[in-house]
This record gives sequence, C-alpha cells and structure tokens, in this order.
Amino acid sequence: MAEVHFTSWLRELVPDGPVMARGATVGDALAAVFADKPHVRGYVLDERGSLRKHVCVFADGARLPCDATLGHPISAEAKLYVMQALSGG
Repeated sequence: MAEVHFTSWLRELVPDGPVMARGATVGDALAAVFADKPHVRGYVLDERGSLRKHVCVFADGARLPCDATLGHPISAEAKLYVMQALSGG
C-alpha cells in the first residue's frame, strides 16, 4: 500500500504519520483516504474533483504537475506527500 503523508496544515484532520492507501494512481490512493476520512476531501480537491490550486503532491520525491496529478500511476510502495503549494517572490 502507498504511504500518504499530509503536511502540518492538515494535522488537525489526519493523524500524525502516514495513512496507508491502495490505488493504482494518485487519485485512487486519495479516494481511498477520503473514503475513510471524508472531511479531508474538501481541503485537497475542489467541488469538481480537481486538485485545489494551492495543493501540490509529490510522488516518490518528484513534484507532480497539477493537471496530471490525480491520474499519475503509482506503485504499491509509493510515498505520496500532499502539501500546500507556496508562491511569492
């Protein structure tokens, strides 16, 4: 199962440490997390089911492009990091 890590801005919603989830894609793994913790979904996905503008996901150390994140294939041993994207100058 993939390890899904959430950064501190979601610590009140998810437990410390990784959440284990099955899935062939990032979207599948997140759907498994949301099935168990539905209150997290709205912080990660918008009302259309797309990744929120200020959320980014890293899979096995690589930042995924926002428009392709949910369909990105992952292995059963993947490590996913869901975090708030930062911008500024």
